[in-house]
Amino acid sequence: MKIAIVGAGIVGVTTAYELASDGHEVTVFEQRSAAAEEASFATAGLLAPHLLSPWALPGFGQPLRLMGTQATLRLAGGLTRANWAWLRRWRSMARSHSAPAAAVERLAQYSQARLQAIANQHELDFEASDGRLVLLRTEEDRARLQPALQVLRDSGVALREIDADVARQIEPGLSPEAPLAGAIHLPDARAGNCRLFAQLLRQGIQGAGVQFVFNTRVDRVGTSPTGVVLQGETDLRRFDAVVLCAGMASATLLPALGLGLPMAAVYGYSVSAPLRESTHAPRASVVDAGQQISITRLGQRVRIAGGAELAGADAEHHTPTLQRLYRTLNDWFPGGAQLSSNLQIWRGARTMLPDGAPVVGASGVPGLWLNTGHGAGGWALACGSARALADLIAQREPEVSLDGLGMRRF
Repeated sequence: MKIAIVGAGIVGVTTAYELASDGHEVTVFEQRSAAAEEASFATAGLLAPHLLSPWALPGFGQPLRLMGTQATLRLAGGLTRANWAWLRRWRSMARSHSAPAAAVERLAQYSQARLQAIANQHELDFEASDGRLVLLRTEEDRARLQPALQVLRDSGVALREIDADVARQIEPGLSPEAPLAGAIHLPDARAGNCRLFAQLLRQGIQGAGVQFVFNTRVDRVGTSPTGVVLQGETDLRRFDAVVLCAGMASATLLPALGLGLPMAAVYGYSVSAPLRESTHAPRASVVDAGQQISITRLGQRVRIAGGAELAGADAEHHTPTLQRLYRTLNDWFPGGAQLSSNLQIWRGARTMLPDGAPVVGASGVPGLWLNTGHGAGGWALACGSARALADLIAQREPEVSLDGLGMRRF
């Protein structure tokens, strides 16, 4: 088949890889000048297990606070009607714990296995690390995590609850002065550089025949016949199928097709700093459960990521949020990273549905497929959702169940 993919983030690139591997003729359209330049640019880097990652799913491991300096979600610049409607749905699902947690974690585990198979086959070095600690400042942090921990145990994920002394043996760089009630150790967790993986994979599949069309925006998707209309063009470029992998840009294309998904751009921050002293830095990745901030070792850098705000794409950086990232790093790993120069500060969107889970599969419109709305889990879920979507397009049963992850009502 001749297939168009809209979006060259991590989800679009992995989808192109899987479809090309099945023998399809694939063209990827991207409005930026390179792959992984938007939501995939400087992610936290966390792979599976996913449910203990900051902003994995509503209601799992995070309090719901909308006001004050410790707000879970910062409401910046007022609320649009669409954001208010999304927020109401999100809070309702968080209170009822109705998010499809087991399905998302199942997909994350499958995705990690698929990612590792791809990396091994093509010898991709993407600054990966193994193991993770979820740090608990208080017993209240531990209590909030129990629903997510139960889902992980039921899914067969290896984990153990450990005390502070054992945690500091696993991560010797942890400050001995920082108050630590205990930790969750995830020995099989992984982390890595999302953008680097996407770029390496893009180079490989482009050399193998996948066409990438950069600096090009898709204005409309046609369905009779199937194809795309690019910005500045009037004629439809015909394809046998179109796959939307473009985050919020996907949401803008759907209404004209009679479809709608209540997606919102929830912005977060990351700071990437050069390694200063290896023995004072994390060996792999840690998550501060109370602050909902992650600290990840990526080669010779340390990346601190967190924060969440409903705001516009052009909003100014929120200084208090960035200060909280710096403070959290210094709480746990003082002296581990160089914060005085050569910092990469990034603000990027997590395109989220109210239940936190992506939409993967048929849209209900002939020829149009969806692989979008991954929220904070784009990196953790990309390889698995791409393989599953390719199987669906080939009319094969995916190896992983996608129950609850297709088009659904909110």
